[in-house]
Amino acid sequence: MCQATVSVTLLGFLLISAIAAPTKKEDVEIYRFHINSTVTSRYAITVITSRVVNQHSESKEINFQVKIPKNAFISKFRMTIDGKTYDGVVKEKEAAQQQYSQAVARGESAGVVSSVGRTLEEFKTSVTVAANGKVTFELTYEELLKRRLGKYELLINAQPMQPVADFKIDVYIHEDPGISFLEVKGGLNTEELANAVTTTRSGKEAWVHFYPTREQQTMCKSCTETGLNGDLIITYDVERVNPNGDWKISNGYVAHWFAPMGIQQIPKNVVFVIDRSGSMHGRKMEQTRLAMQRILGDLASDDNFGLIIFDSHVDVWKQELLQATESNVNLAKSFVRRIEDQGATDINSAVLKGVEMINRHPREGSASILILLTDGAPNSGVSNPERIQANVKEAIGGKFALYCLGFGFDVNFDFLEKMALENGGLARRIYEDSDADLQLQGFYEEVATPLLHDLQLNYEGASNLTQTEFGLYYNGSEIVVAGEITDNSLESFKVEVVAFSKSKKVKYEETVSLRDLPEVPPQHENFTQRLWAYLTVKQLLRKELTLKGEEKEAAKKEALDLSLKYSFVTPLTSMVVTKPQESDTQVAHKPKEGEERGRCHDCLLVSQGRRGGPVGGGFHILAHSPPVFHPAHSPPMSHPGLPGLQGLPGLQAMPVRPAMPVRPGLQRERGISGISDYEVAEHQDYDYFFQIEPQSADFVTMNPRPTKISQFQMTSLPLPPANSVRFLISSSSQPKPLCYDIPLASKIRLLADPSSQFSMNGELTLYGGKGFKQIAIHYKTNHHLTISTSGINYSDGQNAVNFVWGQEPTKHEADSVSVILRNNEVDVTIGSVRVVFLLHKEDRDVFLWPAIRQQPKHGSLQGILAKTDVQYEKLLGSRIKINNQEESASLSTATDYRLHSAPSVECWLVRLQFALQGELSDFTVSQL
Repeated sequence: MCQATVSVTLLGFLLISAIAAPTKKEDVEIYRFHINSTVTSRYAITVITSRVVNQHSESKEINFQVKIPKNAFISKFRMTIDGKTYDGVVKEKEAAQQQYSQAVARGESAGVVSSVGRTLEEFKTSVTVAANGKVTFELTYEELLKRRLGKYELLINAQPMQPVADFKIDVYIHEDPGISFLEVKGGLNTEELANAVTTTRSGKEAWVHFYPTREQQTMCKSCTETGLNGDLIITYDVERVNPNGDWKISNGYVAHWFAPMGIQQIPKNVVFVIDRSGSMHGRKMEQTRLAMQRILGDLASDDNFGLIIFDSHVDVWKQELLQATESNVNLAKSFVRRIEDQGATDINSAVLKGVEMINRHPREGSASILILLTDGAPNSGVSNPERIQANVKEAIGGKFALYCLGFGFDVNFDFLEKMALENGGLARRIYEDSDADLQLQGFYEEVATPLLHDLQLNYEGASNLTQTEFGLYYNGSEIVVAGEITDNSLESFKVEVVAFSKSKKVKYEETVSLRDLPEVPPQHENFTQRLWAYLTVKQLLRKELTLKGEEKEAAKKEALDLSLKYSFVTPLTSMVVTKPQESDTQVAHKPKEGEERGRCHDCLLVSQGRRGGPVGGGFHILAHSPPVFHPAHSPPMSHPGLPGLQGLPGLQAMPVRPAMPVRPGLQRERGISGISDYEVAEHQDYDYFFQIEPQSADFVTMNPRPTKISQFQMTSLPLPPANSVRFLISSSSQPKPLCYDIPLASKIRLLADPSSQFSMNGELTLYGGKGFKQIAIHYKTNHHLTISTSGINYSDGQNAVNFVWGQEPTKHEADSVSVILRNNEVDVTIGSVRVVFLLHKEDRDVFLWPAIRQQPKHGSLQGILAKTDVQYEKLLGSRIKINNQEESASLSTATDYRLHSAPSVECWLVRLQFALQGELSDFTVSQL
């Protein structure tokens, strides 16, 4: 049997990627690949949909692989074959494993791929599809984005290993405080692909779209003939006007984000304990020396520091902590450069020596930190891990934090993680790569600037709180607390944060009136509850590592119960997918970070007929004897999303209603903000009807479907004058775009490129004042495309192709022309121009709007859409300056119909002549 692979990678703070084994086009084709990521108040929900057709004359096994962030929980998976949907069910891990083991005992084969990277766990499933059959895979996962160094990152890696005709990445971000900055970068935002990326910002919302053409998927720097291979990175932060934080209250749950700014830095007392044993030989020691040079150089002048190096013996650079003066730092750098690897590993003595140094030098108004770096297990002196953990915990006594950095995979990570968690810190693995020194330096930067210590967050009227005590709050991080409201009749909700800054005790207080909070749309009611469940499970799993006996079992049971209730795949649960035969089962496990490569004790793994192999603590899905499904039309499916959590653009802000007592066993946990490792409007498919019309031939009709037009929810903001249509011009240098009005019924030159004989003209609607009723494209002498609200007609001079709104999604490709019909939009690429035409329906008006996705970069383009970015200067008052010309503007609003969600955005309204630097007559045509 032949085999092909389709895979997606969801990574990083959010990394999504698709990998497929090279295959001939006539064998297995990914004809649709969509990644929809919605981020609301830092909580990210991602839905991946992959549609694959087996075009081969025999059945083939099709694999779907997904790598997700280690901090994410898969919450839904489904396959649709032959019109039937098979949903995954989350079960207790032991029960799911027993089901899998029984299948293996019956002699059924299993296909497994399991791997792990720095932040990845891998999910894989497969199904055998008959000749000409189709299968749709859909996967949903959830994650709370973490703020590091003052920003959140959404990292999307695309590597489908096959050009895909209908390839889309859509990202929607909604943040109630407002988005302070947003940047798109990465290998997929290079010069060749820049026109495929569009970004729109409007106060609380932002949209990023990546729609590369088939040609672009093979022509960029990081692309090959097998398709895309690169990253799209969205970096952003939110406005922080209220020092008391940001709130969400809904459906009986409350969430609170706390990240005050403008606080004076607390001086540090930091001791570095560095392993120099023989296993650190070579590159690891070189990278450690290099990283320490940089870290020492970053110490603040009022910090005190010490250095300890150890093998089977412990050596101290200086017996006292020294102030980080320039001369002392230079002396320390010289000492670090001379560190040589040798001997065994006495972790117990080294860490206790570091504790002793800090305890001998108490300093009022400072924060103490102990950082251990090791690459191995203790094998000298006290070598029993539990004994070392007990010794260190007793010595520190809860007075300061211990961070453990484990270098490579030979380290006993479970031991380091438990020791760090017991002492208010965390453990992080440093990977043996060329950038290990940057990993070390990056970790230090996160803890380099403490702003508050001994934080206590108190909430009136709430219970079952997540962690409310934090030892340190670092600059650029964020504290998140969630809980359950105990009294839904409350009219107000009070929060109090008590902490200590450099010189005094500080208190943040706020009383929130529930009457002032906006209504929560019904589809969003579950958001805060799921956030609470996510955080609670994460913290219980960490707490369980440090407990023993009945307390350990109680924490484990509570985490398991919540995982099952909210369908989270966690280290305690597995996802089981039962395909048509009852014996055909797949089990997805989520291991712990400490699980060493090649030592996944809970997983029975077979990879393409071979048992065993390196596991790496990956996310495993075990598939047994995939069945054969016979071809049948599989109707498009709407993205399943999550209950109460739908969609992309248009997702409304969720108000919050508070409440909070504290979850027993969690209220006494102390954590470190920013370091603790908690480490759409509807999106719907539409059917269309396709007709091929060879000239002077009969129509051929295929798969008729009823017309379905999506409805758009409008915001009640000021509209353009009734006798005109309002247009937007984005500005990369300013937060607000410009807008201007064009009279109704005008025939407009939209875009023209005389050098390639391309022109696009449009006629505005006579009534309604919303958009276009018809748009025509002409290319060279023989290519003509007309798009109206009733249909689409294309002719190359010999043959004609007609599309009708409402038919099954389809595509037409010939020469340098591509026309793809999908989801109330037509995606057209002609020559070097790509335009997506959106069909909008509002207030009984149906109209078109063009969205330019790609166009030539030379300066000879003409038309109102030729200028995609306006550079203007905002002067005093309401005056705008363009090209040394000034004009008064008024702050207004416009609807951005370039997006399906049609958001209302603020803009500076100016005259058409000023915005376009020309008269209306310069942009009108007599006929389309």
